[in-house]
Amino acid sequence: MADPALANKSDASQSVKQMAYELFQAALFDGELKSGQLVSQKDLVKLLNLSIGALRELLPRLEAEGLVTVVPQRGIQITAIDLPMIRDAFQMRAALEREAVLHAVKTLPDSVLDEQRKLHLDIVEAVEKGVTEEVLQRGQQIDTDFHNVLIRQTNNEILIHSYNINSIRIRLIRHDRISLTELLLPHTFTDHLAIIDAIAKRDPVAAIEAMDIHISHARQRATEI
Repeated sequence: MADPALANKSDASQSVKQMAYELFQAALFDGELKSGQLVSQKDLVKLLNLSIGALRELLPRLEAEGLVTVVPQRGIQITAIDLPMIRDAFQMRAALEREAVLHAVKTLPDSVLDEQRKLHLDIVEAVEKGVTEEVLQRGQQIDTDFHNVLIRQTNNEILIHSYNINSIRIRLIRHDRISLTELLLPHTFTDHLAIIDAIAKRDPVAAIEAMDIHISHARQRATEI
């Protein structure tokens, strides 16, 4: 029988590691850590309010996920948002979301597709009436949730995990270079609606083509800036 004390200690350790990981992500998305920035372990410990031990346990995961590079005798370099990184991130996204859309053609219920279509059309209508910050924020959330719906319904934990890691890079690219605007949101949602319609028709070729077009548009916007 497993020792409950050891199990609790292990759970607590995992909780601390996850908290440290989430603190690092928050610092990235809040702009406290910049693309390509070189920081010392001392500075990172202070910024994230971590112990040096917690940071050293966190670093292997961040390195494995390509979010930092430990530079001997210099410090920790935050991943740079450059053209090779953008190309790699979008290529990975395309591979994962093609698989997700194929699975959706086979399994995603019509009720979910109808709900997604309504959410998208409501935002498009709201934009036509007049854009507010609240509308853009809702649009951004619907954008994120739409892709998460497609990924989650694969029920493939390896694929979902890979997507979650890559989505950090995509979020960094968006934060640094692109975000939904009054002009961009209708184009993005038109792409989404084409994907939804192709899935609803249970047409795998059209669904993959619609997803490829959508990701190509997003990649182009990221690399043009």
